[in-house]
Amino acid sequence: MGRIFVHYIAHWLGLGSILRNIRRIVRRPFVACKVMTSANSPLASSRFTSFSKAEWVLVLITMVWGGTFLLVQHAMTVSGPMFFVGLRFAAAASIVALFSWRHLRGLTLFELKAGSFIGVAIMLGYGLQTVGLQSIPSSQSAFITALYVPFVPLLQWLVLGRRPGLMPSIGIMLAFTGLMLLSGPSGASFNFSPGEIATLISAVAIAAEIILISTYAGQVDVRRVTVVQLAVTSILSFLMVVPTHEAIPDFSWLLLCSALGLGAASAAIQVAMNWAQKSVSPTRATLIYAGEPVWAGIVGRIAGERLPAIALVGAGLIVAAVIVSELKTKGKARPVEEGLERETQG
Repeated sequence: MGRIFVHYIAHWLGLGSILRNIRRIVRRPFVACKVMTSANSPLASSRFTSFSKAEWVLVLITMVWGGTFLLVQHAMTVSGPMFFVGLRFAAAASIVALFSWRHLRGLTLFELKAGSFIGVAIMLGYGLQTVGLQSIPSSQSAFITALYVPFVPLLQWLVLGRRPGLMPSIGIMLAFTGLMLLSGPSGASFNFSPGEIATLISAVAIAAEIILISTYAGQVDVRRVTVVQLAVTSILSFLMVVPTHEAIPDFSWLLLCSALGLGAASAAIQVAMNWAQKSVSPTRATLIYAGEPVWAGIVGRIAGERLPAIALVGAGLIVAAVIVSELKTKGKARPVEEGLERETQG
């Protein structure tokens, strides 16, 4: 079933079609650009030693995010991936809607469009990631997922024709070297397993999600757009149960508790991302998100997962790639912070 779903969703022509339309469907957020702090300003330098409230919130949700990989993997013992993602995000949408119902009356067409685009990216990202967790360790999944950061400049080159700078290019090379080491001997021959392929493509979708969130942040009501994106994710995931021939699972307390718990976590994560990225630049946010696989690795280690030494080296290279991709050369602005014009991840 995993192979069928990977072939169905991850076909590069279909994914390329989505990516090629990002530039057309997304408007450049001039308002959002104004709230971003210049990377060359004294204030930007001082903020690297003093986290703001919004940045601490992102650190907290990154820790929570890292811990969800193992929980999802356990849930896959009682449910198929797309049904579980649909159930998880249905719970998340209901939770956010419960606390935001008074504000939903003001939903605009622009917010509906923004939430729908983000929801499609979330469904692809979480859906394929969940498919991958059926066959690969949660620690490995987390580090492969972290590739969404170096994927940003790569996607901008492929979609918008803007070549990545020196540091992003180095980050891309480090990332793929780390991926091959993390995947073991088969990775050196680019013979990745279906689970690794699904997770790799999910990283592309997550990159698109963060770009879209940063694009629309400051132009929409956080509560309304979050409800829309979570609801769209849930609906699309349930719909994908049919073409993937996924069986509807029997009732299970493990499934119910996992869906509700992860739904609450997803709600908190999405609300926090939409709120915090109004004032935290995409560059700053992605550097914080880089800690996610580290936290997942710690949780996996506690749970008894043991990655081989060569895989740990690959994991280290991926984390290095995440950081290097967001560094800037002297005298040049950070690519992601250039008014988000080239992004219009993720």
